[in-house]
Amino acid sequence: MSAANFKTENNTCRKLIGNGSTYHVPRFQRDCSCTDVQWEDLWADSLGTNKADGEPAHYMGYLGLQSQDEKSFNVIDGQQRLTTLTLIVLASLKNLKRLIEESNQSERNQQRMDQLRQTYIDYLDPVTLVSRSKLTLNRNNDSYFQTCLVSLWHMPQRGFRASEHTLRKAFEWLEKRVREHAKNRAKNTGEDEDVALATLVETMSNRVFFTVISVTDELNAFKVFETLNARGVRLFSTDLLKNYLFSVLHRENKRAHEMKVLEDRWEAMVTRLGSESFPDLLRVHWISRRTFVRQAELFKTVRATLSDREAVFELLRGMEEDTDTYLALTQPEASQWTADLKSHARELRMLSVRPPVPLIVGAHRVFNADNIPRRVLKLCTVGMTVLFSICKTCMTAKPFKQPSNNINVAN
Repeated sequence: MSAANFKTENNTCRKLIGNGSTYHVPRFQRDCSCTDVQWEDLWADSLGTNKADGEPAHYMGYLGLQSQDEKSFNVIDGQQRLTTLTLIVLASLKNLKRLIEESNQSERNQQRMDQLRQTYIDYLDPVTLVSRSKLTLNRNNDSYFQTCLVSLWHMPQRGFRASEHTLRKAFEWLEKRVREHAKNRAKNTGEDEDVALATLVETMSNRVFFTVISVTDELNAFKVFETLNARGVRLFSTDLLKNYLFSVLHRENKRAHEMKVLEDRWEAMVTRLGSESFPDLLRVHWISRRTFVRQAELFKTVRATLSDREAVFELLRGMEEDTDTYLALTQPEASQWTADLKSHARELRMLSVRPPVPLIVGAHRVFNADNIPRRVLKLCTVGMTVLFSICKTCMTAKPFKQPSNNINVAN
């Protein structure tokens, strides 16, 4: 991967959203799942930048983007934070709309509303003269997001997905908090509510900032994210894998029920494993059934090998089959294994060694007799323990001293 395909920089919310760029959550990315704790925390952080003695800048963490140009980006990691910040702006616009409907300096507030919307929410396409949103969510959430939230339309209460109800609840909660903030600021400082609303958005956008990681394609994104994950910075390469596998079915124009089946089985497996463990299981599965592959080359290998629906479902079936064994090795306390197998698994986990795991998973899958997987696990555990002991002894042993020249070796 050349340096030209990778860029990292710190950007404020204003520079990200207010510079004409558009952001797209990939079609098959996971649904919006922000919790009340998360949006409350982000609101508190944003509000902290608006206090007289507040933070001059607040760091929001990493934002992972993939794009071929400098204007349109796929959001690989950070969609929850980007969506919540957009909801805060929309909540402010909703309150400006309320002031306009109350005939409170309607012309001035309409100008404020139009300017804030054009800066942070949507823009007018100069070719088609059609308004386009700066943030597009995934296939399950975008229709509700654009129709009900971006348009500031009345929000129906029923007949929607759980993730869409989450978006509605987050917006309603933030709209109430924004209204309370504007009223309190107007009461304490004497400024008008409309000024307080505009100040909230502008100050937040200037002081909230991200470390933005930009890559040019999915393969580079996977390599970058896996490298950062290995260094303790959690970015979700799981979503890259999901986007590719789902795109194979989408490319073949398969029936909707297959997409639903794939998504349900995928989410069930990710729920059991956790997003961070999923790429590790995939690599263990791949090595145990196919060939060795480095973590950084995993996505490239999967993309080059799986090109049709049969291959996608075969991969999914195999991973489901290997999940129990993988979890028993990584979380032995919760497994159904016998006490002695759990003991060996705990020892192996304590040693923090990964090479034997594909061998154990493969042995457990191929051989029906319990004693063979047990022997393999025991052999790996004992072998690794002995190897660690030898290495430790070599590191702590005193260095061998050569005999000095004045010693009579013949004696």
